[in-house]
Amino acid sequence: MLTSNTDFVIEEIKESSDILINELTNLTLNIVQGGASVGFMDDLTVEQANRFWTEVLDKVKQHKTVLIVAKNNVTNQITGTVQLQTNLPSNQAHRADVAKMLVHSDFRRMGIAQKLLQRIEKIAIALNKTLMVLDTVTDSPAYFMYQKYGWTIVGDIPNYALLPNGLPCSTTYFYKSLNNPA
Repeated sequence: MLTSNTDFVIEEIKESSDILINELTNLTLNIVQGGASVGFMDDLTVEQANRFWTEVLDKVKQHKTVLIVAKNNVTNQITGTVQLQTNLPSNQAHRADVAKMLVHSDFRRMGIAQKLLQRIEKIAIALNKTLMVLDTVTDSPAYFMYQKYGWTIVGDIPNYALLPNGLPCSTTYFYKSLNNPA
């Protein structure tokens, strides 16, 4: 198991492979089995997760999405990921959506999510984005992490999404201005 944030590296993914899709699928299954509301239900299959990641990687090839992963330096295992969705309407070309922040349950509280956020923010700035937005389950660990790293709460929507077990959950929307990055 990792002991510090120097035991992993953050990489931008540019190309697809079967190995990559399998690792991202395994990460997603771990997250969903842990109860996280990330767009999937308890009955998520390997095939469904593979199809999801194949579609994401197609968007990466089309320059519609930026995909970042954290990898364990020793095993090269993907321990986390996040996406920056940049294919927005022309009246929103100045912003990007952060999506699917996933950190494997065995690698939490090691700074991986923070490093993923820092990298995705640098990429957004390089792409001339001045605003990022995201949503997460209200009062979840991610909710508190985003606040800690300078994201501003817009508001909560009760019963917005379902947890993998089918129970409704509140979702909080956040934004971060990149006009004066820290």
